[in-house]
Amino acid sequence: MSSAWESLTVDARDPARLALWWAEALGYQVVSEKADEVEIRQSADRLPGIVFAPVAEGKATKNRLHLDLRPDDQEAEVERLVDMGARHVDIGQGDPGWTVLADPEGNEFCVLRQRDG
Repeated sequence: MSSAWESLTVDARDPARLALWWAEALGYQVVSEKADEVEIRQSADRLPGIVFAPVAEGKATKNRLHLDLRPDDQEAEVERLVDMGARHVDIGQGDPGWTVLADPEGNEFCVLRQRDG
């Protein structure tokens, strides 16, 4: 028996706002908006999705799970995401060749260098 990856769930103080931010960041669209969750996907019929669910408390520690983005142009993408409201964060990564950012609610994610060849 095996399972199919349906979605990743992100706790959020403002699920609708954070879902819209990530939809813009990834080029996704909102496919479902309910009182208790908002889901985004590349397209309505394409999995996996990212579901944003409401929580009362704010983020307290470093994420144990995060997204890695690999754009064609790392520097331009970091600038675009920062212009959208992301911020640089230091989680002790040193200078590894990727950039660690946090979304508007503080969830860390990485922007990797473009692939060689």
